[in-house]
Amino acid sequence: MSNLRLGVLASGRGSNFQAIIDEIESKRLNAEIVLLITDNPSAFAIERAKKHGIEYLVMRPKEYSSKDDYFIKIAEELKKRDVGLVVLAGFMRIVRKPLIDAFPNRIMNIHPALLPAFPGLHGQRQALEYGVKISGCTVHFVDEGMDTGPIIIQAAVPMFQDDTEDTLSERILRFEHKIYPEAIRLFSEGRIEVEGRMVSIKGYTLFDTIIVNPPA
Repeated sequence: MSNLRLGVLASGRGSNFQAIIDEIESKRLNAEIVLLITDNPSAFAIERAKKHGIEYLVMRPKEYSSKDDYFIKIAEELKKRDVGLVVLAGFMRIVRKPLIDAFPNRIMNIHPALLPAFPGLHGQRQALEYGVKISGCTVHFVDEGMDTGPIIIQAAVPMFQDDTEDTLSERILRFEHKIYPEAIRLFSEGRIEVEGRMVSIKGYTLFDTIIVNPPA
């Protein structure tokens, strides 16, 4: 697969959105972001899209008769632009069946915990409160559950005794910016295969899918 066309969904500042943009512009990722969709007219991700000449749409759920109608319309907008992979970059809504059915195993999300541990909101806070010694982040395909889709790649991140939610979140975010573009690259190269819950990556070993050294 070459020149993969990406549609990004974001609700906030869009730092993972920016990380993907940077990888594309540096020619390390053979892809093109053709559309940003946001549910938040104040999202800083919009400013990032403007700066890099990326088309964006503000689509608020309250303007649609139902949640399903909202995601039907999102799917229509993405298909109009021949999107090959949908990327959730801090999109603060549970994706509904109409979008999942339109893009089966073609919607990715990143979560700031080592799934299946600590799904949902505030994964970093959950990890701290539980007292785990290693946290991390996970790129996975999206299904109808809460962070329950097949796992593509993970990064292990150490936790320190004096960590706060903010310090841990910042450390994990550095890894997110590394593994999310990597997962997209693997998809763009046709190296990802999914059978049920199991994801296999051509040319990867188990240890390749866990990054143990912090990004530069």
